[in-house]
Amino acid sequence: MSAKIQTRSVNTDVFNHLLTAGADPLIARLCASRGVQSPAELDDKLASLLPYQSLTNCEAAARRLADAIGRKEKILIVADYDADGATACSVGMSGLAAMGAKVDFLVPNRFEHGYGLTPELAEIAAEQGVDLLITVDNGIASIAGVARAQALGLDVIVTDHHLPAETVPDCIIVNPNQKGCGFQSKSLAGVGVIFYVLTALRAELRRRNYFSDGIKEPNLGNLLDLVALGTVADVVPLDHNNRILVSQGLKRMRSGKMRPGIRALFEVARRDWRKAQPFDMGFALGPRINAAGRLDDMSVGIACLLAQDDAEAQELAAQLNNLNIERREIEQSMLQDALNDFPETLPPGQTTLVAYRDDFHQGVVGIVASRLKDRFYRPTIVFAPADNGEVRGSGRSIPNLHLRDALDLVSKRHPDLILKFGGHAMAAGLSILEHNIPAFQTAFEEAVREMVCKDDLSQTFITDGSLPAHDITLEQAQNLARHVWGQGFAPPSFTDEFHVVRQQPLGAEGKHKKVWLQKDGYEFEAMFWRCSEDIPEYIRTVYRPVANEWRNNLELQLYIDYWEAA
Repeated sequence: MSAKIQTRSVNTDVFNHLLTAGADPLIARLCASRGVQSPAELDDKLASLLPYQSLTNCEAAARRLADAIGRKEKILIVADYDADGATACSVGMSGLAAMGAKVDFLVPNRFEHGYGLTPELAEIAAEQGVDLLITVDNGIASIAGVARAQALGLDVIVTDHHLPAETVPDCIIVNPNQKGCGFQSKSLAGVGVIFYVLTALRAELRRRNYFSDGIKEPNLGNLLDLVALGTVADVVPLDHNNRILVSQGLKRMRSGKMRPGIRALFEVARRDWRKAQPFDMGFALGPRINAAGRLDDMSVGIACLLAQDDAEAQELAAQLNNLNIERREIEQSMLQDALNDFPETLPPGQTTLVAYRDDFHQGVVGIVASRLKDRFYRPTIVFAPADNGEVRGSGRSIPNLHLRDALDLVSKRHPDLILKFGGHAMAAGLSILEHNIPAFQTAFEEAVREMVCKDDLSQTFITDGSLPAHDITLEQAQNLARHVWGQGFAPPSFTDEFHVVRQQPLGAEGKHKKVWLQKDGYEFEAMFWRCSEDIPEYIRTVYRPVANEWRNNLELQLYIDYWEAA
């Protein structure tokens, strides 16, 4: 695969401003090329969070919840079945219980109930004698479910972050992306939204002198390990507000102040919580929680996050780990089946991929779509059978194509083709009838072809340019690892030319390579993952300096993301 390498432009005014304020020179350079505008944005104090008062209906939701607590009403949280939904549910359960609420949760089963608050779930809630329903990480599209709940005498609060359609449910909605909401961070995850609602609720209860009756005021900071995990796992852009939430959660984890379930997940994933990083949450903890919602029932994931003691947490984390191993096996076999259906390289004009087999597993389609998208660098949708002749698909996109907008275009042109859809720029879900797959494939290809240009379809590595050889050090790698990087605030990567001194294959089948590289008289050890070919003598690379721990020794390694002959 040939790719383009680009360098981010650095805003020199911001760079100088950050330097003057005392920022580390490399961090100043990296931040000045990532949209940071002022030294205040390097601050991760909780006091710098955007105020809850600017989040539309946050205070209205808090008043309704305070009434429910005062009247001892039964509150039911309806969660989503991914890591954001599970952490949001756990935040809601822990926070509301700490404020004296009578609260329980219900998480839909992906295979039985489908997504979100449905009329069926409203009926289950009514049978349980619930007074108030609150959704977390879903609900903005649940018009029928909210209406049914209200018809049965239940009040509903929707807390969500997904993009709303033209019409929304008729109830209290807290969603930074709803029309007219002036909240400056549109990237808040579902877990962030419910955290904000709890902050407003605590303030409302203070106003009502609720905590003077012997009820202890809770420290909501104790929930930040969950908020950080859900925010990173949901791959929302890490704007300043989200970076504060993640940074504060990470600090708590690194100091051992986390709930037993999160500690148990670190242990079962063999990651060191003392050095917790966003990478651990996105690639080790998040997938294990998600495995429950994909293959079984997310209640296992939520139970792990809510576990009160280490023994219970370890047992549940072990279950999640086993589910994750099973998920990986299913994913590998589906991926192989899908790859067998595609040529090694796609025809030049093809801009999309659609895959379906009648034995595909509904819970894993999103991950397989992600793997295919990485392999072919094309927007990809993978379908699996559902019920009544329907198939459910999950899609992943490339940077310059807004996937939900593409599906919206298809549905406007072919009103009967897509039964329902929703999502974001980079990921979306939809349902269609099985016999309509070929028609959808054609319509999707046509829509995307109009929305992208040829350049959008070749991978571009956007880097931070060259790093002087004397700056490529273990200390610098550790310095970079201390900061919060992720979606929308990309981890630093650099591009340089190196002389290849020697190389050796690694792994059982020589799948990886360890290579010694030289630049300006300095020598570096580099890892080339999933690379079996011989590396030429001079190469240009895109790389990341990493503090690699091996047998209690810390050493500098360069992880190579891309290379080409120089």
